[in-house]
Amino acid sequence: MTNKEIERRLQLLEDVEAIKNLKNRYCYWCDANYDAANIASCFTEDGIWDGGSFGSYNGRAAVHKFFAEDAPKLLLFAMHMVMNPVIEVTDQTATGRWYIFEPVTFADGKKAGWLAGYYHDDFVKVNGEWKYKHLRFRQYLSTPFSEPWLKTKFGPE
Repeated sequence: MTNKEIERRLQLLEDVEAIKNLKNRYCYWCDANYDAANIASCFTEDGIWDGGSFGSYNGRAAVHKFFAEDAPKLLLFAMHMVMNPVIEVTDQTATGRWYIFEPVTFADGKKAGWLAGYYHDDFVKVNGEWKYKHLRFRQYLSTPFSEPWLKTKFGPE
């Protein structure tokens, strides 16, 4: 194996780890009472946050506004647990998929519940740092904590 091949493989590993770290920071700041400034900093200036039934917001300023004003009115508490990342890097762009499972407190009625779904994200490397170009969240289920999700399932089928 040549030095160039080793450098390419090392860069790929570093990029994958940096993207995982970006997802971890995003989740941490969501769970830290929706730290809108830090969440928005994860996106490119024209980045898109597409939360499916939660809405879609184009541009860093719109993402910031959503997390500062609207998200706290939807979920009073959330603990993002993301798992099973599949990340594909092509030079300065990448895609990633994660499952998500989270305990939540729905603002409507202050009910404890479960939320599960997946992320499908597009990333771009800007000045050596990975950012979200397009984050997509799709919900599998949203249900009260006190009932099995087969009994009372909100959201997409």
